[in-house]
Amino acid sequence: MKRLIYFLLLVLPGVVTQAQEKDVTVSGTVKDANSKAVLPFVNVTLHKTADSSFVTGVITSETGSFRMGPLASGQYLLKISYMGYTTRWQPLLVGHLSQFLDAGNIELVAGVTHINEVTVTGKQDAVTDKMDKKTFLLSSNISQAGGSALEAMKNLPGVTAGQDGKVLLRGSDKVMILIDGKQTALTGIGGQAGLDNIPASAIEKIEIINNPSAKYDANGNAGIINIIYKKEKKEGINGKIGLTTGLGALWEKKGNLPGIRPQYTATPKINPSLSLNYRKNKVNLYLQGDHLYTKTLNKNEFTERIYDHGDNTLQQLKRNRTTNITTGKAGMDWQPDENNTISISGLFSSEKILDRGDEPFFATDLSERKRLWQFLEDELKTTATFSAGWQHAFKQPGRTLNVQLNYTFHREDEKYFFTNIMPAYTGLDSFKLLSDEHVADLNADYVHPLKYGRFEGGIKFRRRYIPTNMQFKPGIQSPLDTTAGGWANYGEIIPAAYGMFVFENRNLEIEAGMRVEYVDLQYDVNPEHRTYKSDGYHYIQPFPNVRLSYLINDQHKLSFFYNRRVDRPNEVDIRIFPKYDDAEIIKVGNPELRPQFTNTFELGYKTSWRNGYLHPALYHKRMDATITRIGSTVSNSTLIYNIFQNAGKSYNTGIEINLAQQISRWINFNLLLNGYQNIIAAFTVVNKYPVENTYSSSRQEMFSGNIKFNAMFQLPRLVEIQLTAIYLAPDIIPQGKIYSRFSVDLGVKKNIGNNEFFVNATDIANTLRIRRTVEGNGFHYTGTDYLETQVIRVGYSYKMGTKTNK
Repeated sequence: MKRLIYFLLLVLPGVVTQAQEKDVTVSGTVKDANSKAVLPFVNVTLHKTADSSFVTGVITSETGSFRMGPLASGQYLLKISYMGYTTRWQPLLVGHLSQFLDAGNIELVAGVTHINEVTVTGKQDAVTDKMDKKTFLLSSNISQAGGSALEAMKNLPGVTAGQDGKVLLRGSDKVMILIDGKQTALTGIGGQAGLDNIPASAIEKIEIINNPSAKYDANGNAGIINIIYKKEKKEGINGKIGLTTGLGALWEKKGNLPGIRPQYTATPKINPSLSLNYRKNKVNLYLQGDHLYTKTLNKNEFTERIYDHGDNTLQQLKRNRTTNITTGKAGMDWQPDENNTISISGLFSSEKILDRGDEPFFATDLSERKRLWQFLEDELKTTATFSAGWQHAFKQPGRTLNVQLNYTFHREDEKYFFTNIMPAYTGLDSFKLLSDEHVADLNADYVHPLKYGRFEGGIKFRRRYIPTNMQFKPGIQSPLDTTAGGWANYGEIIPAAYGMFVFENRNLEIEAGMRVEYVDLQYDVNPEHRTYKSDGYHYIQPFPNVRLSYLINDQHKLSFFYNRRVDRPNEVDIRIFPKYDDAEIIKVGNPELRPQFTNTFELGYKTSWRNGYLHPALYHKRMDATITRIGSTVSNSTLIYNIFQNAGKSYNTGIEINLAQQISRWINFNLLLNGYQNIIAAFTVVNKYPVENTYSSSRQEMFSGNIKFNAMFQLPRLVEIQLTAIYLAPDIIPQGKIYSRFSVDLGVKKNIGNNEFFVNATDIANTLRIRRTVEGNGFHYTGTDYLETQVIRVGYSYKMGTKTNK
């Protein structure tokens, strides 16, 4: 395996991503130096610093103002000339941190000819991926086309796949997921969720922000992933229609234990998609629709549990999943005049999940079957969001006021039906969970461009309310804890305000901001619950951020980042109801859970050359009140309860190296190396469920990391080939260790006019499996999950419309 990895890294080059550089608009006002009166119809022209060659020009309006753009980043000379006045030259730096620059008031002196001395040096355009944000087009991710957003993200540089359908940035799953810049219940508020609900065909691009500024919510210490839906910018009617189909689990990685139902193989995948856009004058209408049907071997984990009391168990948890996801988004942008834009949009998603599970329990030598636990999970997740926004653009270009109202409703209607087959009897048990999440956000953001940067400020108010109800129906000698049911209500209020200043000149870039949030969280528990009582917390905390960048010369740049962020427990983290999809390793929330605070420091360096760049970054994270699950047992039971706890301090210190190179017009590659020292300090926690018990852990530490290699081959006749290889090194998890993982993905795409064809395969060698060990008081276990990871897809799409950009 190691030889194969080295071969891939040394021989196979390519790149899958390309960031986007923003154009800049410059504005200002020309006045008489003595009277301060505005001067209309003044010639304002822009010239290159190197040779004074003409770039563009405008004439001031009757109010003396001018607007010039779009301009690429670089060093320029601004020439202002008017009959009867001395021609004025002044340097102009166009950076890449702000889309709008205010040149301020430019005064002309009457009569005397004078040219200011100008001393400037050139500045190279920003390299492809900026240090503060990286943007990736999904159309370039060929090897994961036709799958979900979760699958598409696995191949992006800096992103790795974790457990339970989550993505990780630099080894942490504390990632805030946004859709079009907004948090919604579809992808989780307070924590990520549902990424496998979103078809990748609906996404235009994905932004990764490792060090978020103060303008973003403070939640998510690892960073932010912003999913941007497709929206056409061309005049007339445009759109795209597509169909993807495929098969997964082409052969068994590991066969079942005796006496259970077959695991899914040759699982079908079907994804039709449609996007339409109509833009005419001041109105833009858009509609997107996707349906994703899949059958998946969602879990196939074999676990051997060893207890000090000797009652050892070999078990298999197999979960065959059938999923139907329908997603639609529609909206309108209306510009009644040149200064105001009104946007209205709505999104609806319905996800139907049927899980058919088998979990046999054997003696470790398979001589005796102790128990067979079978279940049917029937779950319907319904999400509806509404967003209304108003943007006012002042006369000064780039000076804007944005006001937005967002509302999200998310219903989780979950039913479980269990068959508990014991040697002496068979019991039938069930429960029903109903959860309705309501989230309302009101935001106001103001941007004021400056001569060398901008100022931003804003306020936000959030109200979140989640009533839940769990009802148990026990059967014969039921193993369910029926006393842990009933109702519980989650309420959260968060007002926040922020301010941010951005400055840049020829050699220096500064971004400094402060966000202040007040949080009031209350979790009310029904008084009949025998373990947990109503609880909550409130705080007011500052969340600063600083980013400094120094341009050493045209090819070398040094940057420093600092921010403070928080991870508040999500509602499911404190939910009091036990979850029985694994009958003997039971997950339970903890209403006494408190927020985790993180301070992050990063020092980055980037050197660029004609066809590539190298970007190493050293980073250090310090977490207080680390949130994690802790497993424990009680008396001589074989049941393990995984309960969320604050485990004290943890640290993550590492280096990330990103290398990109275009070898020829046909071949590009991107290599990401990430190595880090993961430390979990010694801690002691008290688990209260089902009865109070104490767990203590000594200090854990391990050096871990990952390697991701992306290759893109541009062949004749518009054929593209993408190859991705991913290696994840062993890493520590609370109470244990997760072992190494490896996979290779391959995709081919061909364009013929407006037609696009592709075929891809994920985990083509079927090598990916998840193995972990966990140790607790009186027990330890080792589990290996042979879940479905190998999928082959074939897809076609047709792009409609031929109008040009407005």
